[in-house]
Amino acid sequence: QVQLVQSGGGLVQAGGSLKLSCVASGEAFTDYRYVMAWFRQAPGQEREFVALIRWNGGSTSYTDSVKGRFTISRDITENTVVLQMNSLKPEDTAVYYCAANPTGWELRDPRDYAFWGQGTQVTVSP
Repeated sequence: QVQLVQSGGGLVQAGGSLKLSCVASGEAFTDYRYVMAWFRQAPGQEREFVALIRWNGGSTSYTDSVKGRFTISRDITENTVVLQMNSLKPEDTAVYYCAANPTGWELRDPRDYAFWGQGTQVTVSP
């Protein structure tokens, strides 16, 4: 089992920045095949992919709407994944979730992720 605990988020004006963190724990997380991702879900909307990072090697991928504004990174020594969000827009408002999949594949469908954080609200005012 893998446990994911999120922190960060909150309320910010458009153009501002926020940082989300996700700490992973559990014996299974020593497996370097893990891919870590952030998803978000706005009210009445489906959960959508935001960004991912491969634990082994650190390669990243982003959805088009956040490219150039969001950065995903990981700290192997702290078992932490960070999503730095800059130039935030009102349409970024959502609950953000950290997730992990042990397959090694860089997947964007939330149904492929077995482990989830508790969710963090991000609200961007106009």
